[in-house]
Amino acid sequence: MLKSHFSQFSTALNKKSFGFLPNSEEVFCYALKNNKGTELEVINYGATITSLKIPINEKEKVDVVLGFENLENYINSFNLSSAPYLGAIVGRYAGRINNARFMLNGKTIQLTKNHNSHQLHGGFEGFSKAFWEVKSVTTNKNPSITLQYTSKDGEENFPGELSVEVTYTLTEENELKVEMTAKSSEDTVINLTQHSYFNLDGHSSDIINQELFVNSHQTLETNINTIPTGKFFEIKQTPFDYTSPKECPTKIDNTFVLDKKNEVAANLLSKKNKLKMSVFTNQPAVHIYVGGNCFNQIKGKENASYHPLSGICFETQNFPDAPNHEHFPNSILKKGVTYHHETTFKFEKL
Repeated sequence: MLKSHFSQFSTALNKKSFGFLPNSEEVFCYALKNNKGTELEVINYGATITSLKIPINEKEKVDVVLGFENLENYINSFNLSSAPYLGAIVGRYAGRINNARFMLNGKTIQLTKNHNSHQLHGGFEGFSKAFWEVKSVTTNKNPSITLQYTSKDGEENFPGELSVEVTYTLTEENELKVEMTAKSSEDTVINLTQHSYFNLDGHSSDIINQELFVNSHQTLETNINTIPTGKFFEIKQTPFDYTSPKECPTKIDNTFVLDKKNEVAANLLSKKNKLKMSVFTNQPAVHIYVGGNCFNQIKGKENASYHPLSGICFETQNFPDAPNHEHFPNSILKKGVTYHHETTFKFEKL
């Protein structure tokens, strides 16, 4: 049984206890607030975003991400038939790796298999269940929090000790900036992503009345197991063509090849709250997924019942299964070289 202890945020540190892990390590929730009134909450279990409240007028804020009230629910969510990874950092390799195997420097690396015969989102534990150390918190202009995790050599059978940092920054332009860096003691593969489910109508709503734009003309072709075949699928005049904004799909689990890095990758628009979110990244793809279902087994924040249309993920990343496709963008991180991932979620009133 998990021990629980909750308190108000400390005004000095902007943190409160969020509960205890089974090994008695205490998890904390950290709060950031910018001058626009936008509020972000992060816990150091999985470096997880639990809440993101955006002002929509002088009196109201809307919480635009799915999350849970307590640590026990986050831990138990990984036991659901399809774990949602609400708000967590995913690694060492986000997405699927075919047969949980790849070649590196002429050697076959056999990873753990947590998704039938494949590996998904870093294996059985991965970064999403890890206890992250809080390295620094700033509370002045452009408040930020930096968290650090060291993935041991051989964790989930990945080679090399990998030191990872993620920094969340709330800018005064109402941007949530996510910066991830990593270094390895040996050559390895890496693909990190931030796995928040967004809903601009509020986390207890559904996403069907919001509009989606994706700056892409191709997706990765996949087989019946959602593993990339290595081919690209032209999406012009298909249901996956979101080059003009249209209603969010009710079912999608696709990797979109981005036309240009650092331009807008995607937009989400809420007519109800007159709110727009724009996604920017230096990554070659954004994997878009609609979901959040907790199967009526775990309640979300404020007693919300999360279902298959509760939120939409913008998983900015490299291509899934890139280690097994030479023509995909490079996923190998050489010993001593720094991996650098930047993604920005910008919020604007319409």
